Amino acid sequence: MPKKKTKGAAARPIANSDAVVDIAPRGPDLEIKEPKLIFNAVWKDLEAERGRENLRFPKELILLGGAPGAGKGTQTDFILQARGLGCPSIVVSSLLNSPEMRKIKDAGGLVGDREVVGTVFRELLKPGYKDGAVLDGFPRTKVQVECLKLLVDTMNELRREYHATRFSIHFRQPTIHIMVLFVSEAVSVERQLNRGREIAAHNARVRESGEGTVIEERATDTDETTARRRYKVFKDETWAALQSLREHFFYHFVEAEGSVQEVQRNILRELQYQSSLELDPQTFEALRGLPLATEITRHARVDLVRRLDSYELEHTKIFHRIIAIVQDEMMPVIRRHAIAGLAFINSEDAVFDSTRAVAMLIDIFSERGYHAVVDIHRNEIPERINLKTGKITSRVKRTYRFQIRFQGSQIRRE
Repeated sequence: MPKKKTKGAAARPIANSDAVVDIAPRGPDLEIKEPKLIFNAVWKDLEAERGRENLRFPKELILLGGAPGAGKGTQTDFILQARGLGCPSIVVSSLLNSPEMRKIKDAGGLVGDREVVGTVFRELLKPGYKDGAVLDGFPRTKVQVECLKLLVDTMNELRREYHATRFSIHFRQPTIHIMVLFVSEAVSVERQLNRGREIAAHNARVRESGEGTVIEERATDTDETTARRRYKVFKDETWAALQSLREHFFYHFVEAEGSVQEVQRNILRELQYQSSLELDPQTFEALRGLPLATEITRHARVDLVRRLDSYELEHTKIFHRIIAIVQDEMMPVIRRHAIAGLAFINSEDAVFDSTRAVAMLIDIFSERGYHAVVDIHRNEIPERINLKTGKITSRVKRTYRFQIRFQGSQIRRE
């Protein structure tokens, strides 16, 4: 019995998992849903377009997800600033409204996972994102999640491949953060509807005055039923997709129901730098011998007490001399600068030629709540000249410049 012909465009046969699949126009029943096939097809296209050595993706990716009304738009700039990224965020919904994507939709095609993955990957290859990017709205499906995992695996392959070449700086160890701003359904719905009311009021003022720009009004922001449906889509699809990345990448669940400032504090706490996880292993190995600042400050007070006691017990004479200099020569100057909280004091006392004496002075001020910094200036003073040879004999004059900082006085100003 002859096989029935399939209506619409014919699909090319797939020889193996690395085959490039291109079906257009594509309906939901024909869309390819195999992540490996989609990823390989997109990757082959990128290699053909740019060359393998130019597939340079961002060092850091922050995948930003959030319930409707969770404040993604409000917090995106703060996240970029917190990570020191100067590029704007990548909003996937905006990318999918590009002329290329509209052309697919106008032709009756579907903007499916392959189109989304290809569009996002191409955007990430732009030079402005080389250090990092915030990606808003990706991944949203299980297929996109798997394609992301394949991308990171391939980025690590490229890193190993180009490690000993001149291209190595372009293929650093990738760092992936998943950040989800979460609010309850009740808060989400209320924020959506409140946003709708604010936008409607704004647009009414614009139309009445003729000044300003009308903002697009979302249907979900004006109807409670659709607002709840939008939240359900997030919980059932996007949330599930992002949850599946927990075991693979840094996952940050941020409670977003508080004030803007409270949410920002939560974000900063989540994004604290972790060198062992973010640096290339070789770089981390080179640095690990240096103590962390937190390790030093944790024991700073105990170490200070031990040093001061040792000065008194083992170096009593010089210790008391330094105390006398601080009390008799420096404190009068410091008191005169109590309002500013900053005093500069010069000394040519030879006692400070001893590094131990300088260390004592710094520790004495630290114990008393001051912050002391010492700078040594050396000047050569000519003493005699040999008229026959022209040789000048000089002596070195050392000037010790102390900078003493402390909390200045608060003055009421009218």
